[in-house]
Amino acid sequence: MQRRKFLGISGVAFGATLAAGSAHAGDAGSGHLDASDPIDPADWSALRDLFPLTRDYIQLATFLLASHPRPVTAAIEHHRREFDNNPADYWHAHYQTIDAEIADAAARYMGGTGSQIALTDSTTMGLAMVYSGLKLAPGQEIVQTTHDHYSTDMSLAHRAARTGANVRQISLYDAPSQADLDTILTRLRQGISAKTSVVAVTWVHSSTGVKLPIRAMADVIQKLNAKRAAQDQILFCVDGVHGFGIEDQDISELGCDFFIAGTHKWIFGPRGTGLVWGNDKAWARSEAVIPSFSRSYDVWLGNSTLDQVAIGEHMSPGGFHSFEHRWALPAAFNLHLQLGKAHVQRRIHQLNSQTKEGLANMPHVKLYTPMSSELSSGLVCFDVEGLAPEAVVKQMHRKGIIMSSTPYRQSYARFAPSLLNNETEIDQALAQIASLA
Repeated sequence: MQRRKFLGISGVAFGATLAAGSAHAGDAGSGHLDASDPIDPADWSALRDLFPLTRDYIQLATFLLASHPRPVTAAIEHHRREFDNNPADYWHAHYQTIDAEIADAAARYMGGTGSQIALTDSTTMGLAMVYSGLKLAPGQEIVQTTHDHYSTDMSLAHRAARTGANVRQISLYDAPSQADLDTILTRLRQGISAKTSVVAVTWVHSSTGVKLPIRAMADVIQKLNAKRAAQDQILFCVDGVHGFGIEDQDISELGCDFFIAGTHKWIFGPRGTGLVWGNDKAWARSEAVIPSFSRSYDVWLGNSTLDQVAIGEHMSPGGFHSFEHRWALPAAFNLHLQLGKAHVQRRIHQLNSQTKEGLANMPHVKLYTPMSSELSSGLVCFDVEGLAPEAVVKQMHRKGIIMSSTPYRQSYARFAPSLLNNETEIDQALAQIASLA
């Protein structure tokens, strides 16, 4: 009751307080805080200048965790300053509307509608939220692949243990460099049984760099669903983090039912941000795992009904987050839209093709990522003869190049050419790999 009274009192009082306070309070969800940093489409040099990222190294692992570009930093600092000046008023002025505004900004970038988007803190949180909330019964089956990340494996295992559902893994390819469309689709089709209720996959495999043909896989699932009753339809769930921010794709047309991604990697969003997009069918078969705030809180107070709250808002985990980071997310989407999604996709594929072609010509290197851009994206995985992946990473670091190795049972060395690189840097990194012969 004390909390309810406080909310009521604050609702009456904060308008006058804000009117006398910050002139920027209304900008919280606008996403236009980057107006001082306009950038031309495909201006990669100007983009690099927006980042404080050190130039002491060639950065080929920026996909792990983004350095904040200047528009994102400005938005974060704006919100941080307003919270520090007057946290209670600033939060109460925006908490009921800001999530919807952020989701709308995301939808302008990714497609679909903002009402279908839930906000999270990471890909892992999104995966756990989706898989923990799926309505499953004993004996129903979840099909996942052997290529997925630990976060998917464990989220599904936990859900299966709680519901009595079964998890079965299938392999969509054997040699990743030889992965092909027909084999992937055939193995998917053969891996689905009459008991399959959910198919969980990863768009771009951080283990090998293989990019799955999600649209074609969705078509296979849709044909199987056409023979099933509505309540028995297969849900198609995709961890999309390593294609999101690269591929020029309207997610609502990709063919999946759930799309889960962090936004602090290729999107250049604030650290500790992510999202889940779901279509109406998917959300209807999912339950909230963590109580939401924003307008869902009003439902609990009795001031509105659940049908008045967008499903994405209802599913967004509540509690107090790093609000200055989450609320700055529109600036990252706006930056990508200024660059142009088609330009971004073309540039990243160009640099990755240059990398793969260079590595493929080295006798002491074994390339695991497919050469085709149809089946690869922004990650290039390889081995150097006679060196463990961790040793390659260390030697390259001493040569001024930051890269990574894949954190899987089968580990490979990994480059991730991004928008923050150029052709000269790729040539220099390839020359250093050549010197390891």
